[in-house]
Amino acid sequence: MDWKECCSRRIAKDVKPDIGMISSLTKSSKNKSESESRLEMSNTTAGSKLSLAYDSLRELLEALSLKSGYKICNHECYTAFLKEVMKESYKADEFNEIRKVRNAVNYYGKEISVEETN
Repeated sequence: MDWKECCSRRIAKDVKPDIGMISSLTKSSKNKSESESRLEMSNTTAGSKLSLAYDSLRELLEALSLKSGYKICNHECYTAFLKEVMKESYKADEFNEIRKVRNAVNYYGKEISVEETN
């Protein structure tokens, strides 16, 4: 899905930057990142570490999009936001790959190895 489709389907909407929400998301992201780093990596914790790291990153993207004047209502449109609005194509592709793996873990019960998580 590209940015134009995200906007036309109202998945991404123009908003005024919300400083309080941006601050809250940034703090929550930091907490998840710290929680992830406190977990020792093992076959048992690999999926949890990936999910926490992804959630931390997604919250930072939400804060960035809000700061840029957009409310994005689906994870796929963060890829389009990074690629087309922020002009960060490589980061967008990386985020999208992590999103797919995280979805497989969270929604389809995929087991993830320590190596893949790293």
